[in-house]
Amino acid sequence: MKFRTLATVALMLTVGLAGPAMAKKDKPGADWIPAEQVKQKLMDAGYSSITELEADDGHWEGEGLKNGVKMEFHVDPKTGAITKEKPDKD
Repeated sequence: MKFRTLATVALMLTVGLAGPAMAKKDKPGADWIPAEQVKQKLMDAGYSSITELEADDGHWEGEGLKNGVKMEFHVDPKTGAITKEKPDKD
């Protein structure tokens, strides 16, 4: 009986921890500027390539190369302004 209880608890913990990892990506809002416009604004700001761009937590988020350095960035979804950027440590 103890084994069954332990197995059930272990299964519940495994499923509970897997949930956040399987969360689906956010979708751009209806009033957001399109991804292509965001990419163009990033290129205008000195990025030579954009390797990742997705909607996440109410903003555009991604990675790209700027001055030969791999960068992470956040972009305002309505204006296209860069709100955060830092070197990617990965």
